[in-house]
Amino acid sequence: MDLMTLTVLFCLHVTLVTVNCNPGPLEDVVIDRYDIPKICPREVQTEDFIRYHFNGTFSADGKKFDSSHDRGKAFISQVGLGRLITGMDRGLLSMCVNERRRIKIPPHLAYGSIGTGGVIPPDAVLVYDVLLLDIWNTQDTVQIRTLSKPASCNRTTVASDFVRYHYNGTLLSGAAFGSSHSKNSTYDTYLGQGDLIKGMEEGLLGMCVGERRIIIVPPFLAYGETGQGTQVPPQATLVFQVLLVDVFNPKDDLIVEVKEVPEGCSRRTVTGDYIRYHYNGTFQDGTAFDSSYKRNSTYNTYIGKGYVIQGMDKALHGLCIGEKRKITIPPHMAYGQEGVGDLIPSSAVLVFNIHVIDFHNPEDPVDIKSTYKPEDCKVTSEADDLIQYRYNCSMMDGTLLYSSDHYESPSITTLGANKVILGLEKGLSGMCVGERREVVVPPHWGHGENGAGGVPRSAVLFFELELVELQKGVPEGYMFVWLGDGPDPLFPAMDLNGDKEVPLEEFSAFIMLQVKEGKGRLLPGFDADSIIKDMFNNQDRNEDGKIVEYELKLKVDESEQVKRDEL
Repeated sequence: MDLMTLTVLFCLHVTLVTVNCNPGPLEDVVIDRYDIPKICPREVQTEDFIRYHFNGTFSADGKKFDSSHDRGKAFISQVGLGRLITGMDRGLLSMCVNERRRIKIPPHLAYGSIGTGGVIPPDAVLVYDVLLLDIWNTQDTVQIRTLSKPASCNRTTVASDFVRYHYNGTLLSGAAFGSSHSKNSTYDTYLGQGDLIKGMEEGLLGMCVGERRIIIVPPFLAYGETGQGTQVPPQATLVFQVLLVDVFNPKDDLIVEVKEVPEGCSRRTVTGDYIRYHYNGTFQDGTAFDSSYKRNSTYNTYIGKGYVIQGMDKALHGLCIGEKRKITIPPHMAYGQEGVGDLIPSSAVLVFNIHVIDFHNPEDPVDIKSTYKPEDCKVTSEADDLIQYRYNCSMMDGTLLYSSDHYESPSITTLGANKVILGLEKGLSGMCVGERREVVVPPHWGHGENGAGGVPRSAVLFFELELVELQKGVPEGYMFVWLGDGPDPLFPAMDLNGDKEVPLEEFSAFIMLQVKEGKGRLLPGFDADSIIKDMFNNQDRNEDGKIVEYELKLKVDESEQVKRDEL
């Protein structure tokens, strides 16, 4: 027997007790309303039925003696008819739904000097921490509480609509009697044709797609005195938590519901664009018939050229990259009365939830936007230059593919050497050190229709770039170039001490002097000493460790240019 239902027994016992002292004034219930909701349309009155959670503790030591939370079930009772201890009957009055209050009950309004059941000792002061969950009365009508509602609601449900919704149904005791979620299927029906209990018919009217409601149906608008099977007892008030999944009318045209649009949408799809999107396709009853996600591959098509059903072709116009839409397509804009074999039945309404990954036009160039440029920006990158750069490479929906931050140092490449995709090459050209850019690379400038490791087919790529270091380069096949005219004659300039021979140390000093003074440039990206040693060895034809004028002239006669294997 519950502690709160022992009041009557307690009253019988207390009349037999003789008190032989002079008690002081009796204390009343102390109520601490420490959390009151801003909106309180109704307060608990005598004879109301209520549903609430509580923790019961002793005031003396804080020890818990009872808790609805521990039992995993809210407490339900009627107020003011002696079904609760007197202190609780008083303490619950005027309480609001969602209010939290702490009720301190003295012994004479609880279990007195006798206690009860070996749980409550004599003269115990009890403290109840209460959260009120619900109030109802035999005079109630259907109660509707909107939990959430989409910002955009183009239509609300009316009689004659066909609706699909998910629900969880419970009794006032909290016991579940039905759930569409457990069946993994929505509940589908027409409104206004008597197929539902009266309270549910009323509660579903005026809803938006995506709206969530709690619908509380009193017994006389539910299953009344007879109940329903073994799950719903007689005179049971029913509580439904409802999510409206879809609404459709036989007279409807194409229905497009925008679910999500990213900020900063500067361009929308038009006829002739090539689009990549993911989708889930279902019937109105929620049964799935196709999904690009399950194939782990986007659906790719041209817009406005009849490659997809009429309704989808129309719905794909005006989309942003990253946008999500729910598209309901009536049969005459889908597969009509014929359907598609065993996949799409006759006259089926199709529901697509799509997510646009990216789109482009075959004529799109590489889009380059400089987000930061230093004031001193005279030297810029060009072909043959060796550059260091940081980058993030993402899909247009924000999915990160690659990043230089994943490595210990920035990426290095030589422009014009075909070491990166053409779009990135273009995006890195003309930059100065410290400059940052955002570069959009359409697939025909990227990895094309075939994609590449980690890059999907026909994917538009978004690069965030920063040029970290720039070393001006030399033409392919060269190790050193003169920046202007070199010394003429060359050997006397190279023979720094004038002894008619140039060993490696003197040769190296000469070359490094030209680089320091900006008269010449070594091949970047390689160890300077190694390059200079290779250059020296190519001039030292007799391999005696020094270059004389004869060897230099002979070499110059063989070629007018200083190539990778020559000076």
